[in-house]
Amino acid sequence: MGTVIRNFAFDCADPYELAHFWAKVFDCPVDPGFEPDDEDGVVEPPGGTRLYFQRVPEPKRVKNRVHICLQPEVLRDQAVERIAALGATIVADHRERDGSGWVVMADPEGNEFCVLRSEAERSATG
Repeated sequence: MGTVIRNFAFDCADPYELAHFWAKVFDCPVDPGFEPDDEDGVVEPPGGTRLYFQRVPEPKRVKNRVHICLQPEVLRDQAVERIAALGATIVADHRERDGSGWVVMADPEGNEFCVLRSEAERSATG
């Protein structure tokens, strides 16, 4: 008997707004029944694991111990620019001159995630 990941959970002050941010990142809809005052809601990226957003009273205080790593279909730098335009911030830039590396970003509530190289970039640089 195996185990599967049902969802990634995000504790947040405003689940509705944060769910909409992540829906834009993944270019997918938010659950149509999710209302602004709801305590929780979900986003289901196509081919990916469900993202669950739940309201909590306390703000984020320290670095995430677990985070999502995104591998975009477009070039990493294009993805970083697009996600930043949606409201994320760059926390740490680990891009190297040879094209390797990653970028640590934070969503509007401070949850860290990484943007890695695309499959095409990985293939081109080995």
